[in-house]
Amino acid sequence: MKIALKDIAEKIGAAIEGDDALEVSGLASLSEAKEGDLSFLSRAKYSKEAEVTKATAIIAGGDWDGSAPCAVLRVADPDKAFMMAAQAFAPEGPVRPAGVDPSSTVDPSARVDPSAHIGPLCVIEAGAVVGKGCVLVAGCFVGAGSSIGEDSFLHANVSVRERVTIGARAILHCGAVIGSDGFGYYKEGEKWSKIPQIGTVELGDDVEIGANAAIDRARFGRTVIEDGVKIDNLVQVAHNVCVGANSAMAAQVGIAGSTVIGRNVQLGGQAGVSGHVKVGDHSVIGAQAGVTKDIPEKIFVSGFPAVPHRENMKMQANMLRVPKLKQKVAELEKKIEALEKDMEGSRE
Repeated sequence: MKIALKDIAEKIGAAIEGDDALEVSGLASLSEAKEGDLSFLSRAKYSKEAEVTKATAIIAGGDWDGSAPCAVLRVADPDKAFMMAAQAFAPEGPVRPAGVDPSSTVDPSARVDPSAHIGPLCVIEAGAVVGKGCVLVAGCFVGAGSSIGEDSFLHANVSVRERVTIGARAILHCGAVIGSDGFGYYKEGEKWSKIPQIGTVELGDDVEIGANAAIDRARFGRTVIEDGVKIDNLVQVAHNVCVGANSAMAAQVGIAGSTVIGRNVQLGGQAGVSGHVKVGDHSVIGAQAGVTKDIPEKIFVSGFPAVPHRENMKMQANMLRVPKLKQKVAELEKKIEALEKDMEGSRE
């Protein structure tokens, strides 16, 4: 596929600096781009890469004052513009015709909309509902009494356990498990006894769950993932957690039970949040941070235990000074020891 720059510019609302008849056929980063590629510059710190890129064109902000050896598409928001350009190059997926593959098993009491696609080796249990336009690619399991909202897309081997509710337009990637039992046990002496997990999970509309992520059912009540939440691969959300609308969490985040994550919160990769705490709206939890107590709204925290990011950076900088401080202390100790010997000698 080749697309003229003038057509790309029209799609993303860009002003062109250079030959608008040039054509691009792919997308690439500044450092990896070659002739025929479209790239983008979202941060000024990558300006040196833009100066030597081999891309045919780049997308850049209107206020960028650097130079590039190619055409430049000027926009207000390079990240958004590049996302829109990527849509033009996105390959079309395979056709998923309506109907149930003969190898799948659908309980007679389940309700599958005629427009839904149920691929090979899926299992849909008693009383489950699969809405209009849904796609279950292959090997998916929908437990008894669960509901999948319209136009949701379940990639291969997704498991939706019993009594789970999933909203419209959800995307669940391969191996995601929604409604697995929460980690609930009672220890009596040396033995652990399982506490029945009798609650459920509710996913709102436009939620996306990454590959092999697990969203546990509530011990009682609900585990809630509100509208527009985006969850990356290998994320663990424990029982009775509530994640507010439009929050996002990167890979390997772990959230312990009964924690409340506010709206529009961002959690970096491998961040951990302990149980029964609250994270305020619009806050940012840095990668590998450990949250052990409530976090207020509109704050960026990092480190373990998590503290305001600037405070953590100062602590890290001080830690780097420790070897030198240790050396200075050792030198001072030697000087003090020498002075003490001199004083003892003068007394004699």
